Order: sequence, then structure tokens, then C-alpha cells
Amino acid sequence: MGHKIAVYGASGLTGRFVLAELEKRGLSALPFGRAQATADDPAALDRALTGADAVINTAGPFAVTALPLIAAAERAGIPYVDVAAEIEANVDTFARGASIPVVPAMAFFGGLGDLLVTAAMAEWTGATSAHVAYGLSGWQPSPGTLTAGQVSRDRRGGRSVRFRDAALEYHDDTSSTVTWPFPSGPREVIAEFTMADVVTVPSHLAIPSVTTYMSTSAADGLHSGADRQDAETFEVDVVVRRDDEERRLTVTGRDIYAVTAPLAVEAVERLLTGRFNVTGVASAGAMFDAADFLDALSDVIPARRCP
Repeated sequence: MGHKIAVYGASGLTGRFVLAELEKRGLSALPFGRAQATADDPAALDRALTGADAVINTAGPFAVTALPLIAAAERAGIPYVDVAAEIEANVDTFARGASIPVVPAMAFFGGLGDLLVTAAMAEWTGATSAHVAYGLSGWQPSPGTLTAGQVSRDRRGGRSVRFRDAALEYHDDTSSTVTWPFPSGPREVIAEFTMADVVTVPSHLAIPSVTTYMSTSAADGLHSGADRQDAETFEVDVVVRRDDEERRLTVTGRDIYAVTAPLAVEAVERLLTGRFNVTGVASAGAMFDAADFLDALSDVIPARRCP
């Protein structure tokens, strides 16, 4: 196809996975980072995007990089995709809007959950609640994840956040530990371990309560600060309820950072080939055909629908 994809933050962990995925698909990469263009230098960002057909932003904290890079993508007239897991940064992106296709949180956290919820909903136009349970064997966060997480916590003054009654709610309640019945077997999870799904899912689906859960093994790893070694395995289990009806969709795989790359690159390919629904800011489930998108990635995140 001859498309050239600019990748901001290309030297980071996720950026390197994105470069490898672009090469695998025969797409040309235009890698750059803060050494070539900082987020507060519009002219440098414009130069970095010269000749690009789309841009993937993998450089957190996205509270700093997302809006300036979206503005640069608008000036270049090209689609923008990022992998932000920061709740507040994603809220900012949706609030800003755009004149180009923009897909925030096109990653393991935020984008994948939104695709799963959307696909599970199928013809339902609304639901009572959505639950996204992350069964990770562990979590050794990248330096970028740790930095972005700290920025997000600072922005909300150390409070926790949840999505209830169709609104984000900041609170100081202590999260509880419960048992989640994953298809592979029960695991202990932290309830209301809130991820970007509480922004992406309600952005286009009429669901007044969205709750995310995290396995205690992953939460322990996140707080340990240990260096990344072996990649984690994962099971993401989505349950959507409408009154007394329930639908469930689950995916499994390995390495949450590596899986983010095909999610982001698949999104860019669809944007560049006209297979999208919205010009402006939209989550993965609103921008694309969710079931078809998941089918296209079945080799890396096999899905199964449960009764």
C-alpha cells in the first residue's frame, strides 16, 4: 500500500513493538521521539509528521503528548491513534474533539475492553452494566506506564475513580477484593481497579455502570517496581448485563505490551483503507466493526463467547 506511519515514542517498549508490527505488515515507519520533537514544539511536530499518512502516539504521559500531537495530526490532515491508559488524558481527548479520525486508548487497556463490550452487546442498544475483569498472571510495568500512572494519580489528587450512574466519580473508598469466575477458573481480583474502559465504553454505549477488575497478582506486580522480565499471560473476561439477561466474551493471550501493537496498527490500517465509522474522536468500538476487528486479531487474542 505504500503507507508511511509516524510513531511517536518509537524507542519505548510499546513503540518498539509497534515498529515490529508495522514491519510485519509491510508498512513503512517514520519513528521519532522527544529528541526530534517535544510536545510543546508545534513546528518540530509538524516536521516529524511530514510525509506521514497516519501517526501512532506511544509516548506517555499522554496528559502531555496527546493533545499537541492531535493538533499536529490535524494540521497534517492525517489520522491519529494513541495507546493511552490514562483516564484523565482520554477524557481530555474526547472533550477536545477533532476534524480528523482520532482513536484514543487503542491498546490493551481501554481499546480491547471497549471492543469486547461492543461485540458482546451485538444488537443491544443499551445495557444495565458492563464488567471487564483482567486476569493477568502478573504485571511488570514499563517505565512509561509508571510515569503515566503517577501523572494520572496526581491529577486526581490521589483519589480513586469509578463510573457509576453514567458519570465518573472520584472517591476515597477502599477497594475490596473479590473472586471473579474466569472461564479458566476463579481468581482473586481487586474490584473497581479502574482502567480506561470507564472512558471508552460509555463514550458510545448506553451503559450507566462500567466496572473494571484487576487480578491481585497483577496489582502486586504493579506496586512492586520490579524490572520487566518474563511477559505476563492474560485472560480478559467481559460480562454485559441487561436486567436479567447476560452476555459474555473472553480473550486470552500473552504480553499486554506486545498485544497493544497489533491493536494500534490494525486500527491505523482500517483508518487508511476507509474501514471506519467516524471522522472525529471515537473509541475503538465506535470507530470500527468490533466483531470484525477482533476476528482479524484472533491469532494473537483468541476470543470465545460464553453462554
